[in-house]
Amino acid sequence: MTLQQMEYILAVDRFRHFAKAAEYCRVTQPSLSAMIQKLEEELDTKIFDRGQQPVCPTPAGVLVISQARNVLFQAGRIKDIIEEEKRTMCGTFKLGVLPTIAPYLLPRFFPQLMKKYPQLDIRVAEMKTHAIESALRIGEIDAGIVAGLPDMDEFDRVPLFYEPFYMYVSRESRLFGRDVIRTSDLSGEQLWLLDEGHCFRDQLVRFCHLKSAQASQMAYHLGSMETFMLMVEGGRRITFIPGLAVLQLSEAQQELVHSFAVPCPTRQIILLTRKDFVRYTMRGTWVREVRGSVPSEMLDLQPALVLV
Repeated sequence: MTLQQMEYILAVDRFRHFAKAAEYCRVTQPSLSAMIQKLEEELDTKIFDRGQQPVCPTPAGVLVISQARNVLFQAGRIKDIIEEEKRTMCGTFKLGVLPTIAPYLLPRFFPQLMKKYPQLDIRVAEMKTHAIESALRIGEIDAGIVAGLPDMDEFDRVPLFYEPFYMYVSRESRLFGRDVIRTSDLSGEQLWLLDEGHCFRDQLVRFCHLKSAQASQMAYHLGSMETFMLMVEGGRRITFIPGLAVLQLSEAQQELVHSFAVPCPTRQIILLTRKDFVRYTMRGTWVREVRGSVPSEMLDLQPALVLV
């Protein structure tokens, strides 16, 4: 029984697919399957029911996988302690990032980080907040970049920056000519909103008091912020976008960007880790790289902004 075999069964359990698990582990599917089969023979039990699609663990397999997760986490802690003693920037680092943050933040610092630290194997997954928290608890990821929420006391939270929200308004909207827009102006407006479960959506719904819009079915739920922006550009009402997204827009697109009336709703972006996280050098590097990649005015909460 080896740590590698345990890594393989956790990957299969995560993806419920042998080929995807092999790709994640960066091995061939025959190699991964053979190693898992060897472990099953050693234990004289089936860990996965291969007859089901997607692949599912057997009742015994569920117990094996749970224990393997604990073993791998503790084994990883030993490596982390040694790497921290050496102050190194190498090894595997798994990061979860919100879908409303990743496409706008990662391109600003990630390529440079990879060039600076070629020995660092960074694996990034876009995940919602609750999925990041769950993955941190079981050691599936090392850190998460999320919007700060009040109920995160079980984790260590390192502030990164403050990101204001903006409205993206179609030229056909009655609000397009306004310099700033008040939340009360949104009454009766047709909005493109993310699905429930996105903290980006939930924060703005609360701030803008959009319950009436939801009840009258004037809010539409799709799933992609980029889709909403295209709808607005095509002349379809209003959506909300984060501050970093504005920096990527063309001159024509920026004409559709409107500010909220003061105080402007803002989210605090933080780096989330477990309280027993030991790779402080690694965490400090991530914090410096992220903070160095965003506009300086985002590093502090400005007077005209309010956290939501």
